[in-house]
Amino acid sequence: MAIVYLTEQQSWVNREGDCLIVHIPVRDENGKASGKRERKKTIPLFKVEEVIVMGDITISTPALASLLQAKVQITYLSKWGDYRGTLSPALTRNSLLRIAQHKAYANGAMRHQIARRFVIGKLRNMRTMLMRYQRQYPDPVIGEQVDCLKRCILAAQQTAYHEEGIATSELDAEMDGRSEPDRMHGLGSLIGCEGAGSAAYFSVFDRLIKCDWQHGFTKRSRRPPTDPVNALLSYGYVVLASQVASMLALVGFDPYVGYLHASRYGKPALALDLMEEFRPLIVDSVVLSLLNNRQLEAKDFEFELNSYRMTDGTKRLFLEKFEERMQEVIIHPVFGNKATYRHCIETQGRLLAKYLTGEIEQYMPFTVR
Repeated sequence: MAIVYLTEQQSWVNREGDCLIVHIPVRDENGKASGKRERKKTIPLFKVEEVIVMGDITISTPALASLLQAKVQITYLSKWGDYRGTLSPALTRNSLLRIAQHKAYANGAMRHQIARRFVIGKLRNMRTMLMRYQRQYPDPVIGEQVDCLKRCILAAQQTAYHEEGIATSELDAEMDGRSEPDRMHGLGSLIGCEGAGSAAYFSVFDRLIKCDWQHGFTKRSRRPPTDPVNALLSYGYVVLASQVASMLALVGFDPYVGYLHASRYGKPALALDLMEEFRPLIVDSVVLSLLNNRQLEAKDFEFELNSYRMTDGTKRLFLEKFEERMQEVIIHPVFGNKATYRHCIETQGRLLAKYLTGEIEQYMPFTVR
């Protein structure tokens, strides 16, 4: 099974028999459609796991109907990677799971417990990323932030939910200005731990970058991405979120009801929750690999409206490396079997489902050493 990324602008997709036919316009040296005969690519439907549409691309109604019938999700992003929406097949028949999911959301203490697991998983994997680079390139500044992340993890473990909806921990003083208003909902100090840990991680992220051109990264900046590194990170997080949402829907969840991220209209909150554990291991790892292996240069980015954008070629290269990472086989840290990162994400979704339905006592976040 494969993820199909549609990135060629003004291309269109129709169905012929049991295949998708992608029609790609031939362009001149200036990048404009030349009017010459188009290129075609044939993709058997049975090989398609998900379709990600990026920009001005048309999919015919018969093609859409065939994809939905095959239980394939279609995610729409802008040309620059901003999330637009998702066209999903009918929900699975697992209504009991969705009832349990909503019940846990309505229980403040349980919501806090689940959110705490997501935060701990994220912070542990961030710490692991720094420790790996610290072993290869010893740096006392990175060492300080490794210790800071350890303190943040311990503080997150100590947070507790109170009936009035306030979470408490020893890091209250560190959360000023770092939390996102739409994620508070009774998790104030837990969000403070996450914010402090993320700030520590990204304060030394530039020291992990060994490329020979001025990348300009100093801090995490989402909207707009103020440098090429932030452009890569933001693009990767959007792509990862869409794939996590697809896997959660496959398990039977409602991806829009989450625990760490507030549930808002059109926001796949649960996908963003589960994605936290995998951000450093997948997206950050791909970004660092591309930069440190000198596969990208300053010319691979465009500066427009006070923000940096990836060129079409850069996006294609990123998606290629992203897929390679998702298909990379590792030894699962809990079960000890061989699994791809994509399978590990699905496994985490199924473990969360078992926890919510009472089949296991605790949800364990995915962490590596």
